[in-house]
Amino acid sequence: MVRDAARSLELTLWQTCQQMLANDELKGRSAKVITQFIRLIEQLEDDSTNLDLDQQANFVIQHSGLKAMYQAEKGERAQARIENLNELVTACQTYEMEPELEEEQTKLTGFLTHAALESGESQADEYEPAVQLMTMHSAKGLEFPLVFIAGLEEGMFPSQQSVEEIGRLEEERRLCYVGMTRAMEKLYLCHAESRRLYGQEKFHPPSRFLRELPEECVEDIRIRNQVSRPTTTGRFSNTITLETFENTGFKLGQSVVHQKFGEGVVLNYEGSGAQSRIQVNFSEVGSKWLVVAYANLKAV
Repeated sequence: MVRDAARSLELTLWQTCQQMLANDELKGRSAKVITQFIRLIEQLEDDSTNLDLDQQANFVIQHSGLKAMYQAEKGERAQARIENLNELVTACQTYEMEPELEEEQTKLTGFLTHAALESGESQADEYEPAVQLMTMHSAKGLEFPLVFIAGLEEGMFPSQQSVEEIGRLEEERRLCYVGMTRAMEKLYLCHAESRRLYGQEKFHPPSRFLRELPEECVEDIRIRNQVSRPTTTGRFSNTITLETFENTGFKLGQSVVHQKFGEGVVLNYEGSGAQSRIQVNFSEVGSKWLVVAYANLKAV
């Protein structure tokens, strides 16, 4: 009803709601709900006007009840929505408005305009050469001369939720293979030494999927500028290779048995020689890191 009225009046949904309420065209529950929504938006605007853009976004997310709604839902989908909201705050934090636009519009308007322009829609005509940005899932069945896969870092790809679940980890490994095989001529696999994620500076190590590639098929390319990052030793060290792990006698995804913990599946590895360790997800006790030399694991 409101949408149809907006089309006929050639007004925005917001303007149409205000006009229909003023003309008493909305009745009962519809009028009550829309009135409450308008008051909420107006109150949020009044309370957040003097805040910085990222603080303004965070204020609205918190006080609108949007984040609380997703937290109450729980589950993977709700968690993904919460992460998207956090990333929106980060995007607001890093947004820099063009100086010549500062007198014409607010920073919020500038950000929303910038987001609309950067959404990727209508930036290239059909069949016109252009960069195509897509998810791994949407790339299935397609091929391109040149492919870039970004974000190959632990905690991102594979995701943190998948690290200790063999089924989800294997699904992401297969998805990574799908992405790699979309390249017809050249494939670039990228990872950042640091990135701002969900409002925090993160120093993720390179993805285990990179270590699983044959060394003779990979050419390492690094940018000249180096990023200062915490010194890490042990887990996911760049010196670990697939060959050093296979020297332990185990393989990723292999089923093993431990005298105390029972049956499990090999998820990951670190170190080399006598101090090498492997991560095993046991069906009864969950994930454990074990020193290979003392674990007394047996392959099933």
